[in-house]
Amino acid sequence: MWQKLSLRARINLLLALILMLGLAINIARLVLEAGPRVQAEDQSVIRLAREFVETIVSGLDDAPDADARLDRIVEDLSRLRHVSIARQDDASTGMIARPAEAADPRAPPAWFVALVHPEQTSVRVPISIRGKRQSLVITSHPDDEMAEIWDGIVTQVEVGSAIAVALFLVTMLVVGRALAPLEALSQAMTSIEAGRYDARVEPGGSPELAAICAKLNHLAATLGEAVDGKRLLAERAVSLQDSERKEIARELHDEFGPYLFALRAHAGALMRLSELDKPDATALRKHGNAILDQVNALQQFTRRILERLRPVGLAELGLREALGALVRLWSETHPDVEIESSISSVLGEAGETADLTIYRIVQEALTNVFRHAGATSVKITVEPGSRPAEPRGSRDCALVRVRDNGRGLRPDHRLGRGLTGMRERVLALGGTLNVHSGEDGVTVEAFVPKVVQP
Repeated sequence: MWQKLSLRARINLLLALILMLGLAINIARLVLEAGPRVQAEDQSVIRLAREFVETIVSGLDDAPDADARLDRIVEDLSRLRHVSIARQDDASTGMIARPAEAADPRAPPAWFVALVHPEQTSVRVPISIRGKRQSLVITSHPDDEMAEIWDGIVTQVEVGSAIAVALFLVTMLVVGRALAPLEALSQAMTSIEAGRYDARVEPGGSPELAAICAKLNHLAATLGEAVDGKRLLAERAVSLQDSERKEIARELHDEFGPYLFALRAHAGALMRLSELDKPDATALRKHGNAILDQVNALQQFTRRILERLRPVGLAELGLREALGALVRLWSETHPDVEIESSISSVLGEAGETADLTIYRIVQEALTNVFRHAGATSVKITVEPGSRPAEPRGSRDCALVRVRDNGRGLRPDHRLGRGLTGMRERVLALGGTLNVHSGEDGVTVEAFVPKVVQP
């Protein structure tokens, strides 16, 4: 049952139990102290009454009517509130009873009297009047003392209960206001779970809850930005794919079309020459050489298209060899630019997807350097690395850095489609790609997480 209670109900229940326990302990203390108080009152009253009686009766032998004088003394003393005195002869067991009193509405209940003062306290005081031995019995009656104690207990119960109820109500109000953000937090989490990332919670309550509200608002905003970024990334990826398809289709149409038309024309010419009785050998060689040239051009074009779609030799030779071949190709075509490459041999298995991404980053960066930078030196670095403030236990990354000493980018420069596509590819893998430009050139730096296939 306790587990089913809300936090507010648990706090209120614990508070009520603590207040009731405190009140019960205080009442029990008063009840336990009542017995010693009444006993001390008994002893004090009886002692004073005994000393008073002994003082008075000491001069009765000289009185003309000692017995009548003693009766008046006993009657007068019996009017005292806390004590009663009865005269008793040694040969008699009779006692002068205390006059009956009207019932006191403040009188404590019988169980309290039985607990505090179960038996009356009596003391026999022997006296002698003209040689006749008799006794005075002093009996204590602490009714007023017990009534006073009971009144104190009742008052304590009433006042303590009122204070406890007031404190409980005030605490309930304070706790309710302090825990009010919890319900708002629950509703906001439900909204976020449903995909409504614009849900916000008004910070309130205790400083701890206010901090949680602020962090939840930040989390919702971050999730909303991440979802929007993911949507934009998907849109850009689709757009880039469509653009690449259109470009490949245009190249196929522009390149394949003329080549195929030329091949068809030369093949038709050969067919016509073959129908002659004596074909011209020179014409046959001419059309045959033309067909070979067209086929050779088609092969080069096909190799170029395949290289764009997938680097040749990456899967067969590995990333290190494929990057080495790429660097040698650019060095041969641009001997005036010094290309320095440092590809770590301890990079390990990064996975086919990560290898292709690393290759494309270097390829795109080198393409931009030779097209736009006007650089004389390029340094390529591929080594194991980790992103700044990388959480413990995250995947290993490969650091890819291409730095040139060119003229850098303009302040208003926007990344081209190639690097934008590379950044989105890296982001899709969970990495980062940044471009830094300065007076000493441009640096393309990427952290590519390893994606090892199971």
